[in-house]
Amino acid sequence: MRIATAEQSREMDRIAIKERGIPSLDLMERAAAAVADAVMALMKDTPGRVICFCGPGNNGGDGVACARLLLEAGFQVRCVLVGAHERMTPDTRAMEARLATAGGRLEPFQPDDAAFAAWCLGCGAMVDAIFGTGLHRPVEGDALTAIHMMNTCEIPVVSADLPSGVEADTGRVLGAAAEAAVTVTFTLPKAGHFVGKGGLCTGRLVVADIGIPSDLVDGEDYPVQSVEGAEIRLPLRPRDAHKGEFGKCYILGGSVGYTGAPVLAAQGAVRSGAGLVTVGVPAPVWPIAAAKLTEAMPYPLPAGKEGQLSLDAGEAVHSRLAGCGVCLIGPGLGRGNSVSAVVRHLLREIHLPVVLDADGINALEGHIDVLDERKGLHTILTPHDGEFARLGGDLSGGDRLGAARAFAMEHGCCLVLKGHGTITAFPDGTAYLNTTGNPGMAKGGSGDVLAGMILSLLGQGLPARQAVPTAVWLHGAAGDLCAAEIGEYGMTPSDLVSALPRVIRAHMEK
Repeated sequence: MRIATAEQSREMDRIAIKERGIPSLDLMERAAAAVADAVMALMKDTPGRVICFCGPGNNGGDGVACARLLLEAGFQVRCVLVGAHERMTPDTRAMEARLATAGGRLEPFQPDDAAFAAWCLGCGAMVDAIFGTGLHRPVEGDALTAIHMMNTCEIPVVSADLPSGVEADTGRVLGAAAEAAVTVTFTLPKAGHFVGKGGLCTGRLVVADIGIPSDLVDGEDYPVQSVEGAEIRLPLRPRDAHKGEFGKCYILGGSVGYTGAPVLAAQGAVRSGAGLVTVGVPAPVWPIAAAKLTEAMPYPLPAGKEGQLSLDAGEAVHSRLAGCGVCLIGPGLGRGNSVSAVVRHLLREIHLPVVLDADGINALEGHIDVLDERKGLHTILTPHDGEFARLGGDLSGGDRLGAARAFAMEHGCCLVLKGHGTITAFPDGTAYLNTTGNPGMAKGGSGDVLAGMILSLLGQGLPARQAVPTAVWLHGAAGDLCAAEIGEYGMTPSDLVSALPRVIRAHMEK
């Protein structure tokens, strides 16, 4: 799904109103109707109490109009202004007048009034319409108090456009943010609905059409998109195909103490359709890998005393890579001088698409020039935040999306920044935000499965722009299936591997 910036949303609104002659109050009425519908659905269409917290800006106008619509539908509604009355926009004032005509009132926010607090505690829903997409400073004063009220009452919150306190383009929480059960946004979603802490505050996202002309929406360029299940499709396999047509994949990983990582990566690759998977591991751990891998082809590589790759391993790997189409470097390699030297040597010498994970990424610490030398080749990095920081990625400002896009563009790579709402960024500045996954996947080995899946889809010939976001989505979907069936506490990376066939089958082309 296309994701708009706050500026794009404002500009589409401006053109619709100023150049196309669409009354701004009509747009506001439609936005308010969508929010009111979400409230009524949440309350199962049973009229009850609703409190609407409204700011003085146009987001507050949506809330005031929503209060009137709920009042007209038979709900008991109180509508409070969180902010100064003199700062209300003309449209919000117009909605205040319509509310009064319907028998309602926009009252001042009085958080210290015990009767008001008691009334709020009897509500079936709360509407958050304090701030919209224009917030760029920390929340304070009455707005902060209102947000704390919403977050501590254990009453479901419906946010208009964006949870108040969330920065639209980054997902940063500016001091505090409403924790919505449902967020109703307008025309197109924003990045803040998916990334950063904002993604945790959004709840269920509803995208409402409020009447912005389709040619205005379609005429914009949207470099950032979310990945949705309806968009995931894997091609049917030709009936006369053979294993060599579905990818010859190479995995370099493992060391003493880290034998599971390359095994999980290989299983992820096989379960996601790879035709042939070769796994190079240090000789001391080869018997373990060989015992665990019945569908892949493990073989031993020269190793040093610590059970990690020795410098001699580079040439042995290079010779095997001649028959492969894609390569994964890193799962369980460990950190050491010889390991890092082998990784950097291979990155300079091979021209295959390479997926770098875990210690393959760590080998670039202080040697980012090796990555830069691969510009023009397919290099996919899959770091978590700590590994990303070691590469020089800057997350200090809380903008994961901006940091990922900047890194991918600067270094000419595809970056998969793992975490809640995993971000896949490409060198041209485009990015894809994942919509699957859960905390049960936060276990050692989950990332190895993902790396193997990315390797597999690349090896099967899918373009990187399709293969990488698809692998990320399917990986998260397998995790969601496991969580639903056995729970987040007990699920394991091996369970993810076992769930992959069912998830993939649901997304095969018909």
